Amino acid sequence: MATHRAVQKSSVDPHFLQLNNLACESVGGKVLFATDDWFASAHNLLKRDSATFIPNAFTDFGKWMDGWETRRKRIPGHDWCIIQLGVTGVIHGFDVDTSFFTGNYAPSISIQAACLSQDGIPEFPAQGDRTGTAASEEEFQAIQKLQSDSWVELVSIAALKPGYVDTCHNYFPVSSQQRWTHIRLNLYPDGGIARVKVYGIGERDWTAVSPDEKVDLASLVNGGVCVGFSDAHFGHPRNLIGLGRAINMGDGWETARRLDRPPVLTFDDKGVLQVPGSEWSVFRLGHPGVITHIEIDTNHFKGNFPDSCTIEACVMRPEEEKENISMRWKTNQGLEWKILLPTTKLKAHHQHFFSAIELAEAVTHVRLTIAPDGGISRMRLWAYLHSLP
Repeated sequence: MATHRAVQKSSVDPHFLQLNNLACESVGGKVLFATDDWFASAHNLLKRDSATFIPNAFTDFGKWMDGWETRRKRIPGHDWCIIQLGVTGVIHGFDVDTSFFTGNYAPSISIQAACLSQDGIPEFPAQGDRTGTAASEEEFQAIQKLQSDSWVELVSIAALKPGYVDTCHNYFPVSSQQRWTHIRLNLYPDGGIARVKVYGIGERDWTAVSPDEKVDLASLVNGGVCVGFSDAHFGHPRNLIGLGRAINMGDGWETARRLDRPPVLTFDDKGVLQVPGSEWSVFRLGHPGVITHIEIDTNHFKGNFPDSCTIEACVMRPEEEKENISMRWKTNQGLEWKILLPTTKLKAHHQHFFSAIELAEAVTHVRLTIAPDGGISRMRLWAYLHSLP
């Protein structure tokens, strides 16, 4: 393998990396079609876990790679695939990850998008592992019904960097505020990519929701999004609003151990640990609402769950949110946080349900605080939709 000179990494990652991955297989994202899957199947692009590399792993078709890799093209055209987002929403940016594709990565890509009704999508068989295959003539004819070559271009043709640790993440911001359901990823002309992450915010049609229907307004499917946090050493707080229960500790929010814990821990008269510090995360709800039920799930966190948690809520205007994000939530000026769930002891590996919620007014944001540190796998905030005054 050729030698590689390290590239100095940018000190600031794009902000859209804090948003939700709308295409991940864990939220229902799937590959509908790929022109070619010779060395590695396109369905790998949407895996939740980071790509891996096994030096001596080979298949009957060549080197095993954890991503999508097409054959070296010897016919006219270029390779491309169609991805159906697991969560319909507004796309803010892409991470096209070429990890471990160093001499075989795609030289360049472009990305197009469309918002399609379910009725207009032909039936496609489940893709699964199609290593060693290419799309059939029948599959090409079926996918042509989507007319994807004329979809809106979100990312113009752009060069990729090789899959070394310091160059593998290729970030592309998106300025469109439209709602999208599908993307088309174009490779020019062929090659490999490890993962594609589509960062954005889910967008639900709220006109179809009855005022009497309770909705989890924190869920990423309903437009919930993490907009700030104090620490995410072992797991990002956006995992808290994922679908279903967590599959393991890595599928939750977990902080580092705080170094300001007292040498000898003590309780107060309610059994709550007395510690000087805590960790927090802030979420914007998908719609203003009155929260009536809360679930805090510490599934899988058995020796590292928080001692207690507190949840506050407020009404925050977009300009206030933008200012706090730019200040990394150091001031909270002008925000009136109100108690939604008072300081409450937590248990290991347990679903906690709370229904005695005293705050009976519409809110737009919540702040979850854990003390002193540790991990939580899910947070559900069930509420009735409510317009702001």
